[in-house]
This record gives sequence, structure tokens and C-alpha cells, in this order.
Amino acid sequence: MANTIAHQTITEEAAHKMIAAAEKKAQELKKAMVIAICDEAGNLKAFSRMDGAPLLSVQIAQDKAYTAISFGIATHQWFEFIKNDPPLLHGIVHTARLVVFGGGYPIEVNGQVVGGIGVSGGHYSEDMQCAEEALKAL
Repeated sequence: MANTIAHQTITEEAAHKMIAAAEKKAQELKKAMVIAICDEAGNLKAFSRMDGAPLLSVQIAQDKAYTAISFGIATHQWFEFIKNDPPLLHGIVHTARLVVFGGGYPIEVNGQVVGGIGVSGGHYSEDMQCAEEALKAL
């Protein structure tokens, strides 16, 4: 059909493999994390809230995953992109679900974004480490 396009998405199996890898890294860091995996459309695919993870991190992790698929870039790259552009810096940060600090990454397979991962519960640098371990698990 000329009026449609096909989308690829992350599988449930891959999403759970990523969550397990992120949780393992979180345990090494001695941090309770929330890990959210979304599909290519931003819908929640898999989720884990480790015992003791902050309640606020539930939404932040989901928003990091959503942000990552929205433009196909990691959340930590946003600040560099907007920091010297006052209209963006003071305007876009008020966009619902946009996160401009680390812990969210697009999940790519063969150069195509098939989902996103968001991790929250520690300092954003720790969130990033857990998400990066999850990406390595694919």
C-alpha cells in the first residue's frame, strides 16, 4: 500500500533482557532504579520498579524513554543542543514529557529506532550507566 508505512518495534523478549541488564548494573551501583522501555511510538512496553526506587522516578523513567524516541537522540544530548539558544532553553523545557538530562536512550536496530529506554533513581550519570548496560544486552 502506497499510503502506509511499516514500523519495526522492540520485542517483549528484548525489552525484558534489557531490564535485567539494567537491574544488574543498578545492583552493582547499590541503587534502586526504575527502568522503562517504550516501543517506537512511545507506548510503554516493559517496566520495572526495583524495591526502594523513588516514586517520582516512575514517571521520569517513562518520560526519558519517550523523549529518546521522540527525536531519536539520548536525553543528555538535549542540553547541549539548547543551552546556547535562549528561546529553546527557556521554552522547550516546558514541553510535557521532555527530559533534558541523562538516562534516556533510543533503542536502535539496523539504524532504525525501535524503542526507547529510560532509567531513573540515581544521579543521572548512574541512570546513564544502567541504560547503557541495557543497550549492550541487545
